[in-house]
Amino acid sequence: MKAFIKILLSTIVLTACGPSEQQPVLDMDEVAREYLFIELSMGLHDSHHVDAYYGPEEIQQQAVAAALSVEAIEARAQTLSERLGQLQGKELERANATRVSGLIARLRSLLTRIAIHRQDYLPFDEESLRLFGVKAPDREIEEFDAVLAEIDALLPGEGTLQERVNRFRRRFDAPVDKVPALLEAAIAECRRRTVAHIDLPQNENFRLEYVSNRPWGAYNWYQGDAQSLIELNMDAGGGVSGFIGTGCHEGYPGHHVYNVLLEQNLVKNRGWLEFTLYPLFSPESLIAEGSANYGTRLAFPGDELAVFTYDVLFPLAGLNPEEVERYQALRELTRQLAFVGNEIARDYLDGRIDRDTAIELTMQYALTTRERAERSVWFTETYRSYVINYNLGEQIVAEYIERDTATAAERWQKFAELLASPPHPEQMLH
Repeated sequence: MKAFIKILLSTIVLTACGPSEQQPVLDMDEVAREYLFIELSMGLHDSHHVDAYYGPEEIQQQAVAAALSVEAIEARAQTLSERLGQLQGKELERANATRVSGLIARLRSLLTRIAIHRQDYLPFDEESLRLFGVKAPDREIEEFDAVLAEIDALLPGEGTLQERVNRFRRRFDAPVDKVPALLEAAIAECRRRTVAHIDLPQNENFRLEYVSNRPWGAYNWYQGDAQSLIELNMDAGGGVSGFIGTGCHEGYPGHHVYNVLLEQNLVKNRGWLEFTLYPLFSPESLIAEGSANYGTRLAFPGDELAVFTYDVLFPLAGLNPEEVERYQALRELTRQLAFVGNEIARDYLDGRIDRDTAIELTMQYALTTRERAERSVWFTETYRSYVINYNLGEQIVAEYIERDTATAAERWQKFAELLASPPHPEQMLH
């Protein structure tokens, strides 16, 4: 690693050749290895920082052996960012220009996470912009009262709206002993619909595990070589329709497919070593979470989600399909409350409300139980502005995919291209 700075300095020297300049010679493999070393070093201080790594084992061993302090990591990240910044203004071949700008964005996110690690907090919107490349729209939480009024009309009766909604939802909860069968059936259908449009390696696969005491409902841990571990938090509970969302989000065409295509296209085909590491707090996550959420709509357009739930999941769960129409109507209305979490998280993390108020507002506007509201606030405390990636990410991905596409086949093709070579989120807005 000591030779790295000399190598990097040599890459930015331009040699004059008459009226034009020679292209800079970049040893991007060395740049990527130094980048991986820095990120893996930070992962030793922050257990949430590195979401997946399947690159060279020796770089991981070097990071462990070096045991850099956070201050040393920050200095190396800043140096690498500055060197890459000098290259960014040069006439680079397109692929190298993409790699350079992508690495600069990742290092900006890393430097922001270092600041958070030492509790040097930025305002919510500035933090999300530095980490994920975008910021969520700022809305008044009272704007969602109109949606609550529609839900109130849908489910009249005794008790508060939150009590009525949760009483109604419980009628569609999956029996615990049926959860594995329901999730496996959901993932199988999500996969069947995905592979009809996206070519995947023959060896791609995943395994399922069931866990508890987590701040999230489900998680995909990518293992490399087209393999994933998908964990379901048994504490999270939820209705039968949620299994399709989980299957699509964590599996097909969501996180599993995203990582498989990234590995195939950028790591194996192009040799871009930096993509063997997925830094959770980076612009990649906006696309990862947004595409995973949008994947359900892509795989189950129109009323196909409701039909599959009614025809397959309800009988498998042993549930009475009565009032399934109101159940689906409630799901559609509650989707309109997706951005509520951003407003609560912004006010809580920026210090305008306390924890108890955040829990109460989550119960009121997300129409959930106290236990789930507490888990939601726990998630915000753990992952901070990451919450914008689900709702804003889905909105950005949906608008990007549906722009200039008219058919399902066109949307699937554009979706696969997005996953295989994701642009910076800002580029998707235009």
